[in-house]
Amino acid sequence: MERTFIMIKPDGVQRKLVSEIISRFELKGFTLLGLKLMSVNKELAEEHYGIHKERPFFKDLVQFICSSPVVAMVWEGEGVVASSRKIIGATNPLEADSGTIRGDFGINVGRNLIHGSDAIETAKGEINLWFNEQELISWEPTLKSWLCE
Repeated sequence: MERTFIMIKPDGVQRKLVSEIISRFELKGFTLLGLKLMSVNKELAEEHYGIHKERPFFKDLVQFICSSPVVAMVWEGEGVVASSRKIIGATNPLEADSGTIRGDFGINVGRNLIHGSDAIETAKGEINLWFNEQELISWEPTLKSWLCE
């Protein structure tokens, strides 16, 4: 079963959208394996967004992620990485479809509420960066037989 990393960014937490965002993944049928509300230190933010290190917005992005609590999560399910990207919507909320998190609630690229892994390999690295194995709970919802053949 596939896993992905999802983070509700500071703007999503401050705007009190945590339960709305979580419910979208639950209603899709994905299983929550780990969740924590946390303050992000500069080192973790820089490592997470390291791919953008040479970009002009890197410093502001790190500062933003460290500015207020985030909600870090690990979700599991069939096709969860690709499906999560559809639930989240385009990076730029102005280009995101209605019905997606960013399309419904996003303001602009800098305040787009949520991060989601973009590939299975990326998800593995991000999960290992944000969670240790003891923080993840493997369990099987009774609903599983109604979701997967």
